[in-house]
Amino acid sequence: MAFGSLMILFLMFLNGATSELCPLRRSIDVLEGEYFFLCFPGSIRDNLRSKIYTVNWFKESEGKVKLIQETHRLVLNGSFLEFWPAELSDMGNYTYQLSNGTYNVTTQKWSLNVLKRSKDSCFNTNHLSKRIEDDGRSYTLKCNAVPHNKNVTITWYKNCNIYDSANEEELNFFSLKVEDSGNYTCVVSISHAGRVFNTTSTTELIVKEGAAEVVKLEIIEREEMYVETQIGKEVILNCTAFLGYSGAAKPIYELYWTVRNINSCSESTKETDSICEKDCGIFNSGNKIYTSKLLWIKTVKEEDLNCNYTCLLKTTSKPQFKIFKLKKGSLPDLPSHVFTTGIIMAVLSSLVAVLMVVLYLMFRVDLVLFYRDITGKDDTIGDGKEYDAFVSYLKDSNVEERKFALEILPRTLEEHFGYKLCIFERDVSPGGAVVDDVHSFIDKSRRLIIILSQNYISDKVMYELESGLHKALVERKIKIILIKYMLISDYDFLPRSLELLPSRRVVKWKDDKSLPSNSRFWKNLRYLMPAKASKSNIRSHNLAMSPTSEEGTEVTTVCGESKTFL
Repeated sequence: MAFGSLMILFLMFLNGATSELCPLRRSIDVLEGEYFFLCFPGSIRDNLRSKIYTVNWFKESEGKVKLIQETHRLVLNGSFLEFWPAELSDMGNYTYQLSNGTYNVTTQKWSLNVLKRSKDSCFNTNHLSKRIEDDGRSYTLKCNAVPHNKNVTITWYKNCNIYDSANEEELNFFSLKVEDSGNYTCVVSISHAGRVFNTTSTTELIVKEGAAEVVKLEIIEREEMYVETQIGKEVILNCTAFLGYSGAAKPIYELYWTVRNINSCSESTKETDSICEKDCGIFNSGNKIYTSKLLWIKTVKEEDLNCNYTCLLKTTSKPQFKIFKLKKGSLPDLPSHVFTTGIIMAVLSSLVAVLMVVLYLMFRVDLVLFYRDITGKDDTIGDGKEYDAFVSYLKDSNVEERKFALEILPRTLEEHFGYKLCIFERDVSPGGAVVDDVHSFIDKSRRLIIILSQNYISDKVMYELESGLHKALVERKIKIILIKYMLISDYDFLPRSLELLPSRRVVKWKDDKSLPSNSRFWKNLRYLMPAKASKSNIRSHNLAMSPTSEEGTEVTTVCGESKTFL
């Protein structure tokens, strides 16, 4: 990661003296049921000038890290994470991440410990700070519970009794006395969302005669610490030391990293040095004083793992040290936004696939016919068949049915779409053996079109039907197309073998609605017919390839006979 990402973290400590209570120690105690907040100094964004940075807060609990989402109780307010109020379930480790789209920096970890309220006292003995002062000195006791929102009411208590003081953030003692010793609790009342929330801070003030107690300087959390990382990643180690309390004498100390040939982090070292340290100076958290030194490892290498990185604090007493070790951590889980995006894409892909299937089923016939038209596909070439379809219908039917079989059907299929039909009554010369002729012409046809009506079954057409069914179902030499020309109430008159035909090979005639050549009836019928170039395409091809015939001569082919009419 570039050096600029480190500068984000350094800027956090430039203004140590801030009027806002921003806890920087690793372990923070807060009482359940009270308002509380975590924050970082608001000067960070000001120092970053025109660059736009976003802030994300994370909570680690039971080994799982979750991005904190805003609720009515957890409020993300700029650089503040507010608890309205804190609950026992809020215990865990908290971090925040600054990002400008290029650099991402996650700060040190805060450990938030939510304490139960004491039923016998106005404060919890585990939730107080201690101050030891000399008598006779002036002293100011500040209320450490004052939030960034100044529109509050403050009430002071001494040993759980109301203390005679106005609504002030601090108590001023012009000359301390031994009897001023006690537990001072400030209760800050804040209005939020129509409710009043309290936050408290208790300080144990001990006034002694003579010199004050010597405060021990020490490194925070001195135990050995393992930091998980990955090869090639950036690591920032933070060593923090406690230096005493505000108002005390200036401590004498030296805090540094015991790494050979280490330089201070600056613009000049960002390209040349793979490791450097940054002094964050002295900063306050309440009335306590801390200092920090950061060790920045630009790129973690294999040899850096399990090495000892030691932070040393030298004081007037015995030196203290803290050891950091890097260890290879597990790969991070898939980010939630990537997982969510993947799920959305998978769902959308499934919906698109289902939509495509539905559209195909709805417009399958139109798509097939469109494909035939643009490609000029012709399934009839070289199959040895002479006719595209043999038309079987009741010869003694009514006038409308005969008109459909002898005029409407051939006019559309032959003249408009270029198919060649064999209609026995129209095309076969009388005098031959009917059974033999029917059998022969069905063999020469690619389809058998049966025009069903209530009185279809008769001696004359029974053989056509039975012969066609045998060739379709047994010999597999022809495909049958059933046209329901009239409404049939009883199908018992038809052979049972018709039930074996697929339902999709049945088309229904709907009188005037089916007359136009672009109606659904003709599309379904063409879909069941063999693919063949339209008559308009054939005519254009013949005009281009054949010599002009003699004027007044028409050549017609009918069921195997070529006849010329002058």
